[in-house]
Amino acid sequence: MSAHRPPRRPHLWLPLLLASQLIIVLVWWRAGWAIGLPLLLTSHALCLWGVLAPASRLYGPVLTRLPGEGVWLTIDDGPSDDTRPLLDVLDVHGAKATFFLVGERAAARPDLVREIAARGHGIANHSQTHPQAMFWALGAARMRREILDCQRTLTAITGQAPVWFRSVVGHTNPFVHAPLREAGLARVGWTARGFDAVKADVDTVVDAIDGDLAPGAIVLLHEGAKHGRNVAMIEGVLARMQAKGLLTVLPEHP
Repeated sequence: MSAHRPPRRPHLWLPLLLASQLIIVLVWWRAGWAIGLPLLLTSHALCLWGVLAPASRLYGPVLTRLPGEGVWLTIDDGPSDDTRPLLDVLDVHGAKATFFLVGERAAARPDLVREIAARGHGIANHSQTHPQAMFWALGAARMRREILDCQRTLTAITGQAPVWFRSVVGHTNPFVHAPLREAGLARVGWTARGFDAVKADVDTVVDAIDGDLAPGAIVLLHEGAKHGRNVAMIEGVLARMQAKGLLTVLPEHP
């Protein structure tokens, strides 16, 4: 079975949400606030957890592990000054990765996007502007623009539409999945991470990722962080994979 699963019912959350709130109103009316209020707060906490938890399937499907023995390296936030050095490191190790690119950064450096594709790596959608602080709270219209504008940008540069999407910071509110369905995109989470976008110590990051390196893992990595150590971190991850006999893989899709 293909790991590529675009959302099938992106609006299903709305009638379920309305039904749950109606049930809470009825319970409050029949049993009083002492039971109704905790139920209301619990339902709201669940909705917020569905937004903030990267692996949550509350609003739609997300891929967090691959079938088979390979490891999927995913590199977010490019293209950047790190892109070519990263491509060289991947070549040295005979490894493949998927680059989750930001549309406006890709438009500014299309040569790097084309080089990623030319070297046999995957290109995926990571929003048009990467609104890190507010992605979780975007409304339907802005969310649609972020996803579909990036899709158009990357397609225009490479001539091929991406099929994978990763939410910014992993936050996925209810408005993400309708444009994903429209574009035929499947959402990707991760199995292993080391917070390499913010942590600067190479060994700390590599050790954190190493603990989750296993067949089927999806590894979350970054490029272009301010600390300037992303290339060394990814090289360290590749070395740990080699020591464990793990190979990279790009997942199949329709």
